[in-house]
Amino acid sequence: MQRQGKKVAFFEYNQGIEGNDEDFPPQPEPKSTAHRARNYQKAPERYSFAAYLILKAAFIRFFERKNVILQAEKQLLLLMQYYNTTAAGLYDPANEHDACGVGMVVNVHGGKSHELVDNALRILENMKHRGAEGADNKTGDGAGIMVQIPHEFILLQGIPVPEKGRYGTGLIFLPKDELRQSDFLKILAEEAEREGLTLMHVREVPVHSDVLGIEARATEPAIRQVFLTGADGDELERRLYIVRKKTERRTQQQGGCYIVSLSSKTIIYKGMLSSMQVRTYFADLAQPYFTSGLAVVHSRFSTNTFPTWSLAQPFRLLAHNGEINTIRGNRGWMEAREAVLSTPRLGDVKKIRPILQPGMSDSASLDNALEFLVMSGLSLPHAMAMLVPESFDDKNPISEDLKAFYEYHSILMEPWDGPAALLFSDGRYAGGMLDRNGLRPARYLITEGGQLVVASEAGVLPYEVSEIKEKGRLQPGKILLVDTLEGKILRDEEIKKSLADAKPYRSWLSTNRIELDALKSGRKVENAVSDLRLRLSAFGFTREDVERTLVPMCTGGAEPVASMGNDTPPAVLSGEPQLLFNYFRQQFAQVTNPAIDPIREELVMSLTEYIGAVGMNILLPNEAHCKMVRLPHPVLNNRQLDILCNIRYKGFKTIKLPMLFDAHADNPEEAMRLALDDLCQKAAQSVQDGVNYIILTDRGIDASHAAIPSLLAVSAVHHHLIAVQKRVETALIVESGEIREVMHAALLLGYGASAINPYMAFAVLDDLVRRGEVQMNYETAEANYIKALRKGLYKIMSKMGISTIRSYRGAKIFEAVGLGKDLLKTYFGTKQSSIGGIGLREVAADALRFHRAAFSVQPSIEAAALGELLPHVGQFSYRKDGIAHAWNPETIAALQLATRLGSYKKFKEFTRLADEKPAPIFLRDFFEFRKAAVPVPIEEVESEDELVRRFVTGAMSFGAISKEAHEALALAMNKLGTRSNTGEGGEDSDRFHETFDGISLCSKTKQIASGRFGVTAEYLVNAEEIQIKVAQGAKPGEGGQLPGYKVNDIIARTRHSIPGISLISPPPHHDIYSIEDLAQLIFDLKHLNPRAAVSVKLVAESGVGTIAAGVAKAKADLIVISGAEGGTGASPASSMRYAGIPPEIGLAETQQTLVLNGLRGKVRLQTDGQIKTGRDIVSMALLGAEEFGFGTAVLIVLGCVMMRKCHANTCPVGVATQNPELREHFRGHYEYVVNYFRFLAREVREYLSEMGFRRLDDIIGRTDLVSIKPSAEGSKTALLDFSRLLHRVGGNAPLHFMPGSTAGEGETGMDAALFEAAAPAVETQREISLEYPICNTDRAVGTRLAGAVALRHGADGLPDGTVTVNFKGAAGQSFGAFLTKGLYFRLEGEANDYLGKGLSGGRIAVMPPKRARYAASDNTIAGNTLLYGATEGEVYINGRVGERFAVRNSGAVAVVEGVGDHCCEYMTGGRVVVLGPTGRNFAAGMSGGVAYVLDRDRNFDYFCNMEMVELSLLEDSASRKELHELIRQHYLYTGSQLARTILDDWNRYVDDFICVMPIEYKRVLAEEQMRKLQQKIAEVQIDYQE
Repeated sequence: MQRQGKKVAFFEYNQGIEGNDEDFPPQPEPKSTAHRARNYQKAPERYSFAAYLILKAAFIRFFERKNVILQAEKQLLLLMQYYNTTAAGLYDPANEHDACGVGMVVNVHGGKSHELVDNALRILENMKHRGAEGADNKTGDGAGIMVQIPHEFILLQGIPVPEKGRYGTGLIFLPKDELRQSDFLKILAEEAEREGLTLMHVREVPVHSDVLGIEARATEPAIRQVFLTGADGDELERRLYIVRKKTERRTQQQGGCYIVSLSSKTIIYKGMLSSMQVRTYFADLAQPYFTSGLAVVHSRFSTNTFPTWSLAQPFRLLAHNGEINTIRGNRGWMEAREAVLSTPRLGDVKKIRPILQPGMSDSASLDNALEFLVMSGLSLPHAMAMLVPESFDDKNPISEDLKAFYEYHSILMEPWDGPAALLFSDGRYAGGMLDRNGLRPARYLITEGGQLVVASEAGVLPYEVSEIKEKGRLQPGKILLVDTLEGKILRDEEIKKSLADAKPYRSWLSTNRIELDALKSGRKVENAVSDLRLRLSAFGFTREDVERTLVPMCTGGAEPVASMGNDTPPAVLSGEPQLLFNYFRQQFAQVTNPAIDPIREELVMSLTEYIGAVGMNILLPNEAHCKMVRLPHPVLNNRQLDILCNIRYKGFKTIKLPMLFDAHADNPEEAMRLALDDLCQKAAQSVQDGVNYIILTDRGIDASHAAIPSLLAVSAVHHHLIAVQKRVETALIVESGEIREVMHAALLLGYGASAINPYMAFAVLDDLVRRGEVQMNYETAEANYIKALRKGLYKIMSKMGISTIRSYRGAKIFEAVGLGKDLLKTYFGTKQSSIGGIGLREVAADALRFHRAAFSVQPSIEAAALGELLPHVGQFSYRKDGIAHAWNPETIAALQLATRLGSYKKFKEFTRLADEKPAPIFLRDFFEFRKAAVPVPIEEVESEDELVRRFVTGAMSFGAISKEAHEALALAMNKLGTRSNTGEGGEDSDRFHETFDGISLCSKTKQIASGRFGVTAEYLVNAEEIQIKVAQGAKPGEGGQLPGYKVNDIIARTRHSIPGISLISPPPHHDIYSIEDLAQLIFDLKHLNPRAAVSVKLVAESGVGTIAAGVAKAKADLIVISGAEGGTGASPASSMRYAGIPPEIGLAETQQTLVLNGLRGKVRLQTDGQIKTGRDIVSMALLGAEEFGFGTAVLIVLGCVMMRKCHANTCPVGVATQNPELREHFRGHYEYVVNYFRFLAREVREYLSEMGFRRLDDIIGRTDLVSIKPSAEGSKTALLDFSRLLHRVGGNAPLHFMPGSTAGEGETGMDAALFEAAAPAVETQREISLEYPICNTDRAVGTRLAGAVALRHGADGLPDGTVTVNFKGAAGQSFGAFLTKGLYFRLEGEANDYLGKGLSGGRIAVMPPKRARYAASDNTIAGNTLLYGATEGEVYINGRVGERFAVRNSGAVAVVEGVGDHCCEYMTGGRVVVLGPTGRNFAAGMSGGVAYVLDRDRNFDYFCNMEMVELSLLEDSASRKELHELIRQHYLYTGSQLARTILDDWNRYVDDFICVMPIEYKRVLAEEQMRKLQQKIAEVQIDYQE
């Protein structure tokens, strides 16, 4: 071990953060060396655990050399100052995410060899692109390998172990300090002795530390291997588990100690390594006698680079590529469940608690849960099916017995929900499975010699074609398992049948489970309430709640839609009383996992809930666990609640507890606290008394009793019952008058409620029906309202990628903005608050303000209509006497006047109105800038021309805004030398080269969004910046839809669609399911257009900083942090109000996290969200932004008057409409926008001058220049704490982008060689034929060549057959992406994900090797998400493919021999032929194009989503002729035997084909035919008349 080298590297590493001695307070001198060691042992109590892990290892490395002890201590203190900043800022390690590559090699017959271990490491090395490295480009994010214990190797080390299976072993990460090592080993030995085991030997594991990166070396542990004896078989495994858990519990507070594994069957080698370093770092792995019969490998891509050796994988049983979206809830419920977990095998569970090790990743927690279930006696597949079940609705073709198995277990445990590829092994069994939606790739092959290889990619090991017996893919929710003892491969059907038949689950459920809808009651239940007006006021209802929320919900069955964003103050900044709901914001998935489309992919969604108590000993199967009431959804009407209150079945007992407090108390805060304490105590006592479900109600409000906010009450009870270990023994139902909209329901469920009853909403519906204000009966109104709530809940769950309400309940996937730390910690189980805020005193005060306003009302006015009596607060649109809006008639008029006149004086009047508000609306309104004693002369400040280049217009699509507005923005930004953004609708190719007034009409920023509308190779090469839109500020985690009536000829041409057909944007990018997928897309784009910067648009939420760190590591050039206040053409109103957080918080967290990671200098940061003045720009720059986006403001400059009618296509000024008549009203001009940005630049220069700076770069990230305006004493805003927001990370790390530090375009490899070889053909158009071998590490092959063709020849491309390239092998991801006309790729072998992505006219053919023994049509030879966003071209695949084939295809032709789930999803054009089986949900959201499916089993209608399509036989000759030609072409290009068979017996096979045609597409075609017919008739009539 090269200690001297380490020392130098360590000091070099810290030069960047070393400061002057006076920057740090003097530290007391420790009295002795031993004393020093003891001081640092206490570090976890004074510093964060993560910081300590880093620091103690660094110190100990020097500790051994006396002559550097004092210097080491100084360095340690500097590091502590540096890393401890994480506690003061917004960065939170709990928000870290990761993704990865996984692989497994198994000898089915159990034979051990070193070759198998070597092959596993080769898999790891061949997926190096799926891992990541830190800022030093050498420290890996983590990699490792699990193998069977190499018994012979251990004996050769001279360790006297007994025979196999009679000893346990494992690696342990320990501190370098020998004193602490001995302390840990002593504890381990003591616990082993208590379980009848002996710690017989400790071995120092040989490692090569010189291969590590700087960060990894600074935290490298001492790695020891321990050996324990004293039992054998399963008993030994059980005792080892108990020893490990008890040791972890005792050493939890010490830090720096981690047991990698402890088993008699397997051992794990892992660390803070890259994929390429594992083999070299661990010397053991290279030894020829190090053998195994199975191996599981994993490489990690973390969104952060803070070194954590323990988070590398595999874990004890599991390697997980994915994200557990519900992890907060899963952890909370597991903690709550510990009270009822008992198993004969483990005895008293209390001694091994906590089951889930604290401070670990979501993957580690899943592994902990799996390990516990297995150790309790469940088989590996049983435990996996319980934790990660497949969907069991009617659209999943599984047996009724298996559905009963899943339902039984769903009662006991909520799913661990999220995208996942899981490989697992206990040493005998090894297997893999995917999540229910198949959101991670996993391919497998089986050899004739009995080896099974599973990996995230195909082609990771080279096998001779003749050796391969079978190729396939893991399928959604399905398990593939190997029993190495029996030498068998077990398929999913066999495994699941065994599980389903083990117990009579179906009989248990039918006997014990009660269906709520089956229960009847003769009691009359009233929906009306007395004193309706009074009660509505008491619960804070407004006129808008009734007219703009409840009425649309009960008439249309959906949430109301709004537009133009939210420019009102958040709840904490409002002077009016607020519902507690208003302080919360939804979180959502972005980058690290995908949102789900709850409409088109409803088959994986479920709102089914169970009411009742989970019994004791849930791990012992028992029909008593089924004694539940099943609810189809969690929204109860009054009749259903009444039934639940009066169930008289044995074993069901309920109680109502009031959520009320004394309205006349002298101290309202204390009264509410006492009432909450009493409520919690009563709830706990009720559980003790055997109550199955508790109903929390506020129906009892009166003049003396005010309602406790229902969210506060349910969360308090939920957390209290967890604390007293009684939570799973009861369910909580909330009967509240506060509830009226979707967000309210989501919050109550997210904080622990199982069901809700919005009785006041029902009373309003009853009143509306009685008064005739809605034209329907009450039952219809109620059904529609509940439907709207259900759809809204689906949407909120799906934003986070969560499929089931069971997983969502209690998961707390929200962020509070403006609630104080004490309130959050006491009642919501949240440890910290981003900006501080109100406490219980203010909550009680607001509740009493509502209550007193209500009970002071005179009863004589009760008879008046509700709308006339409730306040109209102007939440959705400006009202003079309502809520403050940043955009109001005064600010709009002032800005338009200033920009049209070109008057800077008038502009300053506008900025005075905007900046000097009567009360703050945004967080930045509290900022004051520190002025210099001597200002810098204005002429020395950065010029306007330089500053305007930092200003960009937001992504507003052509379709959302008019052609005139879109082009005006492009002209203005091009004149200024900066960038306009196409938005997600593409751009008319004529604009790429057209000019107006000598200015280009081409938008420099081309956006690539989930719909991929108009995204072609030509579009992308005509960009200076390519922006990947991951989310939109006003509606993050959601898709969109452009209605058919907005799709005119030019929009249809731009989006490669058909006029009149609706266009759907999916919620996720289907090629971004994880951080490594994003890295792949960035890689693709940089190869296609090496000249363009690639940006990624994120939306502000807690944890966005860690996402941004991952994006930076994925080699993006620019990151956009979009604020929740951003505008939109159409969005559900609740999303505009409740999704995302202010940009100030998201931007500050991103800046802090990137600086901490050392990544800030590598990327530019941009932000947007209601930015309108120079003051806003300076505020955002101080928080870390160097570029600034403008959306709403520039539309106002062009004439928008904020009518908020964008979604209705009725914009009266022609800005946001496609109506030709309304577009004629457009009076905007690009010069107005030019004026606006020049005025902004001038104002920014004035601020810089006052502050004493010459360049904007000088103030970026300088939060020390911000002071906070004082607030009125006693106000809510006085409670805000901006310290975390304004925290500045210490050290000398860059605070802004440093030119020359970007990652560049990444690898080149084969793509560069191909480009060079084909370049002459691109220029001369002469035909050329090339041939190359290819492997999985050759990614994005063809993209650079396609980009060159598109740039040189545009959409016309090359003549057909100009470039033909023959490949042999396994192609990497994105093979043939964006391939243009004239390029033909022929692949003999197999392909991975994203083949033909964005295909732009090229041709791809894939077929198995000629000597392949397997039947092509029965095997998977290409991956997932092929042809995503294709616009033109052909693809022929002689074999089956994975999930989501031809998603968003809008013009390509494809023939394939079998597909997975979700084929042809969102398709709008082209042709797809499937000559084999299909997965579920075929044609979901398909609005154009045609698919032909060979339906030999006559069951295709079961697998097809019929919502938007209709099926028919091929009865017309045109369809038959088209299909025949497509299959003929398939045979021509691939030699498919199946195609030959069909063509030879055409008349028999053609009758087995089904034609899938979208209903809307068929209508449009019929209308077009009718129009042509009428035109011909008219022409004939004219001829006749002549």
